[in-house]
Amino acid sequence: MDEITFAVLGTGGIGRRALEVSQHKDALTPVAACDRHGVAVDFDGLDVDELLAATEGNIDSEVATDGGTGAATAESGVKQHGEDRGVVASSQARPSEDAIQEIIDRGDRIDAVLLALPNYEHDFIPRTADRFVEGGYSGVMIDVLKRSRVIGMLDERSDAFEDAGVTFICGAGATPGLLTGAAALAAQSFVEVTDVDIWWGVGLKSGYEDNRGTVREDIAHLPEYDIETARGLSESEIEAIIDDHDGVIEFEDMEHADDVLLERAGVCDADDVTVGGVLDVRNDEKPTTTTVRVTGRTFDGETATNTFQLGDETSMEANVNGPALGYLKAGVRRNRAGEYGVFGPADLLPGF
Repeated sequence: MDEITFAVLGTGGIGRRALEVSQHKDALTPVAACDRHGVAVDFDGLDVDELLAATEGNIDSEVATDGGTGAATAESGVKQHGEDRGVVASSQARPSEDAIQEIIDRGDRIDAVLLALPNYEHDFIPRTADRFVEGGYSGVMIDVLKRSRVIGMLDERSDAFEDAGVTFICGAGATPGLLTGAAALAAQSFVEVTDVDIWWGVGLKSGYEDNRGTVREDIAHLPEYDIETARGLSESEIEAIIDDHDGVIEFEDMEHADDVLLERAGVCDADDVTVGGVLDVRNDEKPTTTTVRVTGRTFDGETATNTFQLGDETSMEANVNGPALGYLKAGVRRNRAGEYGVFGPADLLPGF
């Protein structure tokens, strides 16, 4: 396919790894990256190696939708680099009061935008999408969101996306994302799906320091927390939670968007989907094998379970960012064919 230009919003763990993985994907050229401190734009292609080296340790490099007033605090984990911090540590970048707007203003030269923005209020990504539509953007937008309730907010904007020429693919990471798509494929053996069980295991190969936003968002799934209370936790409080669990945190019955994404694709009812997993914050090895089990009834009356497993050697970064960029490529194909609106990972296969 023709060359694809794309931008990354957020240079924390997910955004940084997306830039890195893009170098191994054909036809992808990262031309812009931003965080709450600044923006880097080069339509000949960013120097990814320099940008990654300069932003090493820029955890929680958040982007605000309100002109730059992000939610990060003094304990956000963003490290200083000389006189600069965040993406502006790169020689390719400069400070900005509203980095997202600068990306929007150059949207006519950007085919796709990856929103690598965990750990925000539920309507943050939908409101960011609103800004792109209002700014006249027509292209592809991809997110790796996890929360079920956000899907409805995006579906409510489907008509606006269609009118603007935007193809929005939601929940396009690992779970939801890769595992949602695997469940949709596994379901094809059945005339009725009775149960989908997703059980994931993550060992933070790149380290907690590079994944603070992801860990904070996962903590929000523990019974005693929610996204609002997790946002208010200091870094020391999060580290105390990790210590209380000896670095290994188990989650059950999570609010993961796999359920509503499979329901909207017609695979099964959302209530028939369960998601849980184990996060090891201190070790590279996965504490458990990531597995999708789809149980259903075949046309000849048999009940069976189809199982899909990820290799234990694949990292979280590989399983999140590989699919995200694959879905980005698929989204560009749909967009160039004139297909606009909201899509989920069970609606289309990612490009390779």
